[in-house]
Amino acid sequence: MDAAVRAWLISQLGTDTDLPDLEQRYARLGTARAVALEVVRERLAALLSSPGTVSVSGVVSVNFSANITAYERQITALEAGDPPAPDDPEDPCGDSADGFGVTYLVERPRR
Repeated sequence: MDAAVRAWLISQLGTDTDLPDLEQRYARLGTARAVALEVVRERLAALLSSPGTVSVSGVVSVNFSANITAYERQITALEAGDPPAPDDPEDPCGDSADGFGVTYLVERPRR
């Protein structure tokens, strides 16, 4: 794992993430995106296995539903390829900046 991949993983997972654990996962999984997805899914599973709301009447009330939603959004973004990781493979469809795309024009029906 190089410095760019390590920095990207820390930006996705936070500074308190165990770096030797990330390096082991990277060696096993091969890509930074797969490592980030695995860690975030583990964090989501830990939240889902614990009570979502804890209340002590008149003392404290804690709700973790916003954290669960945030992890689900982060997983969706990572699966969609956002933000790009330094070790992401090139786009096989050729949708890079130096390529070109095709736009189809279709006539709108008359009213």
